[in-house]
Amino acid sequence: MRGRDRCRQVAMKCPFCGSPDSRVLDTRSTDEGEVIRRRRECPHCDRRFTTYERMELTPLMVVKRDGKREGFDQSKVLNGMLKACEKRYIALSVLEEAAAAVERELRHAGWSEVSSQEVGERVMEKLRAIDEVAYVRFASVYRQFRDVGRFREELEALLARKDR
Repeated sequence: MRGRDRCRQVAMKCPFCGSPDSRVLDTRSTDEGEVIRRRRECPHCDRRFTTYERMELTPLMVVKRDGKREGFDQSKVLNGMLKACEKRYIALSVLEEAAAAVERELRHAGWSEVSSQEVGERVMEKLRAIDEVAYVRFASVYRQFRDVGRFREELEALLARKDR
């Protein structure tokens, strides 16, 4: 039996008219092959819509400083990066890719739980490579700088890395 014959074709219900059938017009791989995008058309109402097929992954839990656990949320990472990059000329696609890379790295490490500190450090690594001002902004909140001296230390460390 060939591989295709073993898979049962399942129809996708039309979100507009509710017809239990649709035709696939185009299939593309996105997000480095981790998501399949299908463009579909309903033969009954002739409307088009898009569906996405993703692997179901085991949950990645983040352990907060107070010990609470919550599921990893890539949109939270992206929002933190967006705040750090406010009024900077950085394309949203660059930040989206960086946020996705953080999650990918954590999952590839094989952890089921990760500390919020580890997530923050990886976000800072990405921001340091993208924009130094955004990096310092994020670091000042993430590391909870209490005074100008601590802020200065971080800037000096950044400058020392840049000189190397």
